[in-house]
Parts: sequence; structure tokens; C-alpha cells
Amino acid sequence: MRSWPRGRTLAIGTTLIVLTNAAALGGVWWNRSAIPESALTLSERELRLPWRSLRFTEDSGLALNLNWRVAEREAGESGSGPTFNGGAPEWLAAAQMTALGFASGDLDSDAGRRRYTRQLPREAILVLELDGPARQYALDRARANAAQHAAAAAANVGSKQFADRAKRAADELAREEHSNSRLFVVDAGLDAHLLRQKYPDRSRFLLLRGTVRPTLRDRGQTTQATGYISRLSTSRIHVPHALSGPLESARAIGEPGGGDRFSADILVGQRLEPWIVDMKPLPKTDK
Repeated sequence: MRSWPRGRTLAIGTTLIVLTNAAALGGVWWNRSAIPESALTLSERELRLPWRSLRFTEDSGLALNLNWRVAEREAGESGSGPTFNGGAPEWLAAAQMTALGFASGDLDSDAGRRRYTRQLPREAILVLELDGPARQYALDRARANAAQHAAAAAANVGSKQFADRAKRAADELAREEHSNSRLFVVDAGLDAHLLRQKYPDRSRFLLLRGTVRPTLRDRGQTTQATGYISRLSTSRIHVPHALSGPLESARAIGEPGGGDRFSADILVGQRLEPWIVDMKPLPKTDK
């Protein structure tokens, strides 16, 4: 079998690299060439900084993890409450799953339920709201929970069990007030234009692509078709080297000595891909 000359192989490899880079740069240019689709200011609560020991381990530089949440239950219902970076929201019901392209089928039989849940995940456009009603509900819920456990501990003085529960609830309230993400997924669809008409505030509502998969929710004697939002297509946002100065000495939330605060101005282009245009350090919050 005749082999290609080394020079020809090298030339083909170089050409492929050049074409790949050109395609990537062309995609970036296209994404940023029109008026931004969204423009938000996020903080260290929504853009999690890696720990310093992991910060510059990659050749690609520093990247921030987009931290988002899902409210799994509406106000007034029992349940697990908001979840981080994935979940099955109450609003993602059967009709909306059908609109996203999933076949609901017959859920009264085991075979029908299996057919529904075995459908492959689909890409959708997710609407993420910054510091809106979903976040306010999470905050109100944490306050009510802390007050309930504090009252129970006061009524059972000397009980370590009640005291521990009250402390955990107080700690969760502190996280909700000071460090938990305020960015919640509140809707999903397939048409970015229609979603933007429904949510016109571009400084509050962020449109990004994500993945939805089918799941089931039990309601007493009935089973309901719903969906689970499992990921965002863009979960990490790279920080341009020219803007990384405020983060060089910062420590992440949860890191020893951490809690340094910053704000980042984010733009989202016509391909629904975000990028950072400005960063500023912020003073620490007194807790």
C-alpha cells in the first residue's frame, strides 16, 4: 500500500486546522455582528469562579460557570423547591412538551410510560429570568422555613435536634440572601422571536439554548407527562484576558477566605451564545 509523502500529509493537516479555526472565528463574528439579543449584568452568584487551584489549569484561560436554577414547585405546594443547574419545573407540563416536539402518548399503561420517558432529549430555547418572581418565591420560602424552625427550637429549648434544624434553615436563608444564584429558567420554546415577544425586557430575560428530556410526575393516582431541563448548551463563559484583572486575586464562594464579589456585563448574540464585555470588582457584603 502506497503511503502519502510526509509533506503532503503535513499540508493537509495544516489546512484542516486553518479551516477549523476559520469556521470557529466566523461563527463568533456572526454571533456578535448584529444588535445583541440580550444584555444583562450578572454577579459572582450567577457566574461561579473556579477555586484558585483550578483557575488557570487549562490553556484556554479562565472561564466562569453559569449558575442557574429551576423552581420545581409553584408557591403553595409542598416539594423539593428550587434546584441548581437542572430540574423538572412545574410549568413544563404535557402541552408544552408536545410543543417542544415530544409525543405524550398513553400514560395509563407501563408500556406507554416507558415509550414517553425513552424519547431522546431535544434542544430547546430556554428563558432565564434574573431576580424575578421565581427568585422571590425561593427567598420567601427560605425565610418562612427559617422562621418555622426557629419557633420550633424556641418551643423545645435544650433539644439538639430542633436546634440543629433551626441552624440549617438559618444557614440556607443566608445563602439564599447572599450567595445563591438569582437566575431561574421560567419558560422554554423553539422560536426565539416568539419568546422575545413574550419576554421583551432584554436586561432581565436571557435566551440560551438548552436540553430538555421527558420525565413523569406522580399526582396521587395519576401520572403526568413533564420535562426535565438537564443542561445549557453554554455552561461556561470565557473571560477575555484583558478583563481578567479583577479576578486574579479573587476567591470563589465556598473557597477558604472566599466570597469576593464582582459584576460582569454579558451580551448574547444572534446564535444565542454569550460573551463578557466588562467586569468590575465589588465590595464584600456584610453578613
